[in-house]
Amino acid sequence: MRKITIAILALILVGMLIPVGFSTDSNVVITYGETTYANSNYKSNVDSFFESQTNYDVDNVGSKIITADQVNKVSSSITGRTYNSNQILSSALVDLNDNDNLQVSVDKSKITVITGDMYISALKSAGITSGHVYVTSPVSASGESALAGIMNSYEEVTDVEIPDSVKQAANDEIYTEAEIINNSNVSADDLSKLVDDVKEEVSNDNVTDHSTIVNIINNYVQTNNINITNSDIENLADSIQQVQNVQDDVSNYQSQVSDFMDNATSGDFSLDSLFDWIKSFF
Repeated sequence: MRKITIAILALILVGMLIPVGFSTDSNVVITYGETTYANSNYKSNVDSFFESQTNYDVDNVGSKIITADQVNKVSSSITGRTYNSNQILSSALVDLNDNDNLQVSVDKSKITVITGDMYISALKSAGITSGHVYVTSPVSASGESALAGIMNSYEEVTDVEIPDSVKQAANDEIYTEAEIINNSNVSADDLSKLVDDVKEEVSNDNVTDHSTIVNIINNYVQTNNINITNSDIENLADSIQQVQNVQDDVSNYQSQVSDFMDNATSGDFSLDSLFDWIKSFF
């Protein structure tokens, strides 16, 4: 009788701890482009995509708004391009509960330039190797501005800031690839594979010299019969060199994120453990 009474009191305590309708997960964050967030129809379309792809009720998921100012801090120094507040459409959901391997699911009906593999490559350049990312837009968009939101989401979830130098390198990679695709006949898949192969060789051999990186790119271009200009190759070499030069900052960021993940899995309050304890009384 005493055990049952204690268990009932424990269940009452749990009920007091959990508000009605509570299902917020601190490991999941949505970032909305400010144009999308300001338009109820746009936001509804984006929310519908996220809910169709995940098991989450978006009303119970934390969110942030990515503004033109935030995107321009990155884009203006890379391409010289600036965006208005009515041009930030791409939105992303980041789920760190699915953290074995980095995955990116892109709404191909709306994101017209940047592919899932491109996001993965750029995020890995920033030291991000886990989580499931979903990217969409209410109308057709290149997807370039989404990377700023994705990285912002990771900062929000982990409470670890990505160094500016790392953000710059990752965004430069995305913008460089987008420019090449827009100005040439190369496919997004071929270009993404080229960048990944070159980055892997550059990383393995710890190459930081620009001319050496250019030679590596030329070798891959010729071997795989990829048609890009010398200017494209120079720009790619600059981008990959920048990624290579920030590896110390990347390693430091990864160390801090690892500490967060270790603490999150070992020290957080667990409802499952509490319910197991309650069941032990019966």
